Amino acid sequence: MTARTVVAIASLSVAAASTGGCLAFYEIPIEVPIQSKIDVSSFDRILVAGFLSAGTDAIDSNTETARLLRSQLRNRQDLRVIDTDAVPLIDEARRRAGAGEAAAADSGAAVPGGDAPSIVTEQDLARYEAIFNDAEYWKALGETHERPLIVTGSVLFTEVARSGISAKPVSVVDERGVEQYRTERVFRDQRGYSLSPKFVFIDGRTGALLHSEAYHEEVYYAVGESTPALSSYFELMDRLLPGFLGTLSSQKIRGSRILLK
Repeated sequence: MTARTVVAIASLSVAAASTGGCLAFYEIPIEVPIQSKIDVSSFDRILVAGFLSAGTDAIDSNTETARLLRSQLRNRQDLRVIDTDAVPLIDEARRRAGAGEAAAADSGAAVPGGDAPSIVTEQDLARYEAIFNDAEYWKALGETHERPLIVTGSVLFTEVARSGISAKPVSVVDERGVEQYRTERVFRDQRGYSLSPKFVFIDGRTGALLHSEAYHEEVYYAVGESTPALSSYFELMDRLLPGFLGTLSSQKIRGSRILLK
């Protein structure tokens, strides 16, 4: 407690005493609006198109992300959510990359051979993200769905591991038979999952990229603890959904103020 705070409390106490103890405290609820990052007032539909997916094959992160976002948008948005299958965006991006490599080969440039490379890191994803700037592609997709606001992006869901010292509460019974707890530092191996989605918002009328926002979350479990990949995915998505929804809709932060009378 600072000296200024102590002085303020003392002043209030003196004021209360001088008024015969009639000073009253009133808690007033307040709301602070936070504006959305995108103006969606000109749209009446929203299309969750699909995502560049990478990382572990334990789940289909493209389908699961599209399905989850549609469900959340139906509950919280005024925009009509278009029901359709998730676009296999990684296939389209790979086709484009392959066409680019073929063109390079025709021009005599060196082209890496072999099958399509695996996509397991953010750097792997980056080589396909040019598709988000292809206005003609997104405009054509928008025209097939009555020109909605389009949600797309990338989802990297990978297995992670770490080791280190962590605190662990330990029960101890003293000489009087009283159970107490103390903290011990132990070395632990942990495994879990990392989720790095990037949400891209595109104007389905023009194909223009309106906004993009990236997130990152991790969750770890003790080695030997069996946690399904899909459960971890939903746990991580639950943490970042408020940020995603806040991009599209205004929110209110609720609190209170104390008034004296």
